[in-house]
Amino acid sequence: MIHEVDVQALDTTRLIEVIGPERTTKFAESAAIARSVLGNRRVINVNSTATGGGGAELLQTLLAYVRDLGIDAAWFVIEGNTEFFAITKRIHNHLYGAAGDGGLLGPDQRAVYEATLAPNADELLAVVQPEDIVMLHDPQTAGLVGAVKSAGAHVVWRCHVGRDRPNEFTETGWGFLRPDLEDVDAFVFTRDEFAPSWVDRDRLSVITSSIDPLSAKNEPLTPTRVQAILQYVGLLDGNSKLGATTYRRRDGSPGRVDRRVDILQTGPPPPADAPLVVQVSRWDVMKDMEGVLHAFANHVDRRFGAHLMLAGPNVQGVTDDPEGGMVLDRCNAAWRALPEIARTRIHLACVPMHDPDEAAIIVNALQRHATVVTQKSVAEGFGLTVVEAMWKHRPIVATRVGGIVDQIDDGVHGPLVDDPDDLAGFADRINRLLADPAFAETLGTNAYERAHQEFL
Repeated sequence: MIHEVDVQALDTTRLIEVIGPERTTKFAESAAIARSVLGNRRVINVNSTATGGGGAELLQTLLAYVRDLGIDAAWFVIEGNTEFFAITKRIHNHLYGAAGDGGLLGPDQRAVYEATLAPNADELLAVVQPEDIVMLHDPQTAGLVGAVKSAGAHVVWRCHVGRDRPNEFTETGWGFLRPDLEDVDAFVFTRDEFAPSWVDRDRLSVITSSIDPLSAKNEPLTPTRVQAILQYVGLLDGNSKLGATTYRRRDGSPGRVDRRVDILQTGPPPPADAPLVVQVSRWDVMKDMEGVLHAFANHVDRRFGAHLMLAGPNVQGVTDDPEGGMVLDRCNAAWRALPEIARTRIHLACVPMHDPDEAAIIVNALQRHATVVTQKSVAEGFGLTVVEAMWKHRPIVATRVGGIVDQIDDGVHGPLVDDPDDLAGFADRINRLLADPAFAETLGTNAYERAHQEFL
């Protein structure tokens, strides 16, 4: 049932050129303490997908560097059926304070949840030794706590989602998970406010997410390479004179962009010189891609000649999110309902997920080409795509929710919108950045500085 994800060690010394000698020294000292404390213990991470989400991206990066430090770290992915992932997606949405699909979280759902995790637990116990540290990620894995504890291992549960202020849905979601989490040795949340009141604060650590500045998603790209990648995959009009372009994979080996992006549009993609507004997200209700579409179509001034690109993963490549196809279908239907003049300026793209590094370099190029990056989330744990855009000197228009407020100071790194339903206000902030390139550039510079100091 479970399978191990192969993660190759990355040479940590390559970070020196980015973080500088002082932070490198601090990093080395922390690593030495970790090795001493861990001794011969193994650190085992468990989640529900190897691709297509922020948690998976974090694990790919962090484990690669950890392994280079001489720490025995592993990553296993559980398996589940459609019904299981529908239930865990419901929990996920509830922890964000939303109804999700409106389904129940009662005894029947509990029975499915436990029955699905039981064979996963049996296989996990075959690799867990006493005193190992097992880090379980998000609601999909909470039901494994008891089995792992029975093996004499230490359990950390890391939650990448949450809501600042509880409501009836968060209470229901936490009520479902609480029996499994009572005996956890430690909790990790992205924000203190996300942890429910019954979590002992002496067992709680708050750790923000971070990006690898040298990964395929974030490595430096020249404007020529950006244009070549986007033209080759079909996201920009024109034919790349370079053809397929190469990049560096996370293990240091060379890779090549071979696959095209699936794109819904009328006519060709936007020209290379057109202002481009971009949101890169999973096809998730919480990311409100449909809201971005309507805000752009109805309120962004056409005189700027801007285009909108909504880009997300191919939904077949994200195994633990059964709502992805539904959200994409709704966005497609909303796009088809627009007047033709609006459809010509709006493009929906699905990035192929066969090769995570190839997908990453495509997203990298798209974010670097963007004039404005948006993140119109209804709720957000910690927006990795926000930090990615900040690292690329891009101004971000976002909603004032969740972890985004820890990333962006309103008017310093990008404008924030208080109400996710305020489409006109959201578009007004995009209009201001399109109208004032110098202001947008200043915000982008500020954003880069903050990403460099706080989120690597």
